[in-house]
Order: sequence, then C-alpha cells, then structure tokens
Amino acid sequence: MIERYSLPEMANLWTNKHKTDKWLEVELLVCEGWTREGVIPPEAMEKIRQARYNEKRMQEIEKETHHDVISFLRSIQEQLGPEGRFIHLGLTSSDVLDTGLAVQIKEAGQVLTAALSKLTAAVGEAAKKYKYTLMAGRTHGIHAEPITFGLKLALWMDELRRHQKRLAAALEQVSVGKISGAVGTHATIPPQIEEFVCEKLGLGVAPISNQVVQRDRHAHFLTTLALLGSSLEKMAQEIRHLQRTELSEAFEPFGSGQQGSSAMPHKRNPELCERICGLARVLRGYSVTAMENVALWHERDISHSSAERIIIPDACILLHYLLSIFTNVIEGLQVDEERMKANLNMTGGLVFSQRILLALIDKGVGRQEAYKMVQRNAKKVWAQASQGPIQGPALLNELSNDAEVTQHLSRAELEELTNTDFYLKYIDTSFKRVGLE
Repeated sequence: MIERYSLPEMANLWTNKHKTDKWLEVELLVCEGWTREGVIPPEAMEKIRQARYNEKRMQEIEKETHHDVISFLRSIQEQLGPEGRFIHLGLTSSDVLDTGLAVQIKEAGQVLTAALSKLTAAVGEAAKKYKYTLMAGRTHGIHAEPITFGLKLALWMDELRRHQKRLAAALEQVSVGKISGAVGTHATIPPQIEEFVCEKLGLGVAPISNQVVQRDRHAHFLTTLALLGSSLEKMAQEIRHLQRTELSEAFEPFGSGQQGSSAMPHKRNPELCERICGLARVLRGYSVTAMENVALWHERDISHSSAERIIIPDACILLHYLLSIFTNVIEGLQVDEERMKANLNMTGGLVFSQRILLALIDKGVGRQEAYKMVQRNAKKVWAQASQGPIQGPALLNELSNDAEVTQHLSRAELEELTNTDFYLKYIDTSFKRVGLE
C-alpha cells in the first residue's frame, strides 16, 4: 500500500544533496553581494561562480572536524585555490544553515499547499454530491437529529480552508533568511548583502536576529502542520466510525486483491484512516519539540539543531503523506445512502423528539411539561429497542396513544412533524456560506 503513495517531490527536498545545494547557493550569493560592494574582484568572482562542493571529501573532513559546515567549506576551498578565501566571508554557520533551511521549508510549503488544495477540492466535490443525503446526526455517539452527509463534508471543507490560511501565514513567517554574522550585529557583513541574498532566494529578511533566525517561527510552522494533522485525524476517525459493522454507512477504498486480516477473510478494516490517526500523533509530538527549541542560551546554542534535522523534514514528508492518503480516501469513498436512511429510521422516530417538543411548546404547553410528555414516550420506544429492531414509527404511535399529548397535537400533526424535509430547509444557506453553490 505504501508504494501507491510515493512522494518524491517532497522527499527530494530533504535529501542531504538538496540541503547542501542550498548552502552552496547561499554562499555564492553572498559572494555576489560582496562583489557588488567592491570587496571581491570581478575576476575572482568569475572563478567563484564555478565553485562546487565535494560530498565524498566533505565526509572525510567531517571525520576530523566533527563540523558539517566547516567540512563543506573546506571541500570548496580546496578546489578554488586563492579565491577560496572569499567563501564564507563575514559569515557564521547559521547564516548559511538557517537561510538554506528557509528555502527548503518554502519549497516544501509549496508542495504542502498544493496537496492541501487538492484535498480541499475533493472534499468540496463530495459535499456537493451528498448535499441532501440524509443520515443520523450523532452527539455523544447517540442518534440526535437528521443531518446530511454533505453537510458533514462541507464542515470539513470549511475547516480545511482555515488550514490553508494558517499554512500560508506560517510559511510567510518562517520563510525568512538572515545574513547578519556571528551574533546578529552585521559587524562583519553589511545589511545590504543580507537583503540582496534574501531577495534572490525569494525569502523575506529577518528584521533583527542574533546568531539564528528565532525559533518561534519554526514552532509556528510545525504547530500549524500538527494542527492540520489533528483535523485529518478527526475526519479519518469519523470515517472509521461510519465504517463500523453496526453502521456500515461509508467505507474507505478497498482494492480487489486487498486483504483485511491474516485470520478472518471477511475483514474490511479502515486501515488507511487508522494510519492517519496514528501518524497524526507523531506530528503533534514534533510540534512539542519545536516549541521546546524556542528557548536557546544567550545568542544561540546548538540544542535545536539536532532535533530540527529530524522534526522539520519528517513533519513535512509525513503531512504530505497524510494529505495524499486522505485525498485517496475521499476520492474513493464508498457511501451507502440506503443504509444511512435505514439507520436514521432505526430508532422509530426518536430523532424527531425536539421538533415535537417545540410543537407542544408552540401550542402553549410549558417547556418542562412538554419535555416530560415526549420523554416518557421516548423511553417506551427505547424499551422496544431492547427487544429487537424497532419497526415503523414507534414514537409517533406512542405519542398518538398518549391522551395528554393528543390534547394538543393530532395524529396528522404528529405525522407532519416527522417529515425530514424540515431538516433540509437551510442546507443551501450553509453551502452558500462556504462557497459551495
């Protein structure tokens, strides 16, 4: 199943090669900036533009230095000769690391944005398809009143749109670079080089920094990803509930050769939705680590670095994976509309209890008195349910035999109160509010 969700466009953004390519791009742009300032001679810059790092040599040097950026720089400088002295001029490692990371996050954000847009559109299309498909609304897991499956999906789509805005805001906050030197004073490299480099990379400029871009930005980004993952878990969990044998109302896709259990051939488990629910927990864990990375010693320590090498790539790849899986679930969702209708009717009309309550109040009955009238008859229907499936309009029959109720509502009036069209009258309004015409 995993092979169906190969996501090279995201995974490739977090390879060591792509990361180091971004480091080189930053270093070369800084040199271009120094050339503009008249510090690096144009003829030296011509040679510097041809600079490349040597990955094998980097690994050899790192065994000695235990420092990845120094190893990267030495592998370049060894090839350049005298012009190599201009590489990394006035910089600190975090100028390269944080600015390169911002480019990677921005690129990953574009992939996530596209995947989220695709999912949002798929949910919107499904909402329109099932706009008027009646089903039981459930609160506390118990039948409440009729809703439509389309309304449930439209609610999800609206939530995903909020996430689109959150993701855009988080990406704007985190897509900034800093080229300000060892403690952020610009003493060894002027601000105009920072502005030049960031503009060329398509990044914003951190207005002020110390040795690093401040980690509240990264925490904002990762908590946004975690929150989106939590919403995906909510939606996947609902499908898991709807797929339960007792409900059998909606099912995630199940391939012709797929097998649900090693022991029981009949099993059709909601394994994709279960996978989403499990992995959303991992995402939330990454957000906690990101928040703990905000507090660093003085102008910077390195405690955030080791964690970020795991949590930022993994969170981006993982969320993209979850978005792709859930898009597949929504696009292939199998909905049993007849079963939804049957389940709605399985309690013999108990779902109409509030409407009947309100009708009695409208007739002049006190609220508590009316509530007791309906509740005592509802209890009789629940008692019938304990003996087996309820047949027919059980609540309607019980109410029609209650002399206190029929003083105020006739059988015909009670029957009209069980018309499900009543619950559809404002569905269009809700859909228009979320832009689903």
